[in-house]
Amino acid sequence: MASVIAGLAGGLVATIVMTVVMMVMGDGGPPPTASLVAKFAGGDPEDYAMPGMVLHLVYGVVAGAVFAVGVPLAGLALDSIAVAAGLGLAYGIVLMVVGMAFWMRAVIGMEPDRDMMTMFGTVHVVYGVVLGAFLGAGVLA
Repeated sequence: MASVIAGLAGGLVATIVMTVVMMVMGDGGPPPTASLVAKFAGGDPEDYAMPGMVLHLVYGVVAGAVFAVGVPLAGLALDSIAVAAGLGLAYGIVLMVVGMAFWMRAVIGMEPDRDMMTMFGTVHVVYGVVLGAFLGAGVLA
């Protein structure tokens, strides 16, 4: 069983990998979390690129712990890299759907275009697979 600490570490690693992919694929603009910060703090999302990245990192680390604790509670096991990466893939897709439907549209009020949805989907799948593989490898078991 993966520990909370392993989940936090896996979330950190997966978020870093995800962010690198996001920077390579992205348009150079701030992450959607910068728009969330701007919505509540006022101003332009460009002014909140770094706080948005920090917020995204926090989300990713916490989501890693949720995965590490939640998978065993659901009666599933992270007992191999392949199984854990597959479960991580499913988790990444869930995070993508929740991120697009709830955070981007309902909370922030964004209507993402096709390119943004493609990038958003890709990076969340990368996040999930890396998180699952990290935990399945038992790096911190």
